[in-house]
Amino acid sequence: MVKYRVTGAAMLALALAVAVPAAPLTIGQPAAEIAGTSWINSPPLTLAALRGRVVLIDFWTHG
Repeated sequence: MVKYRVTGAAMLALALAVAVPAAPLTIGQPAAEIAGTSWINSPPLTLAALRGRVVLIDFWTHG
């Protein structure tokens, strides 16, 4: 049992040591352009066309 705890603690320490934090985002920072490859129920959209509108982005995938 101690062997598993030591192994788990070592794996956690290694994962935390190599983790690279993402660049912080700030309010008012421009968003990256949308890079969709296929669009459903609309022509391709740009952020300029959506400016001033409320946008809900739903990310999903098939298993």
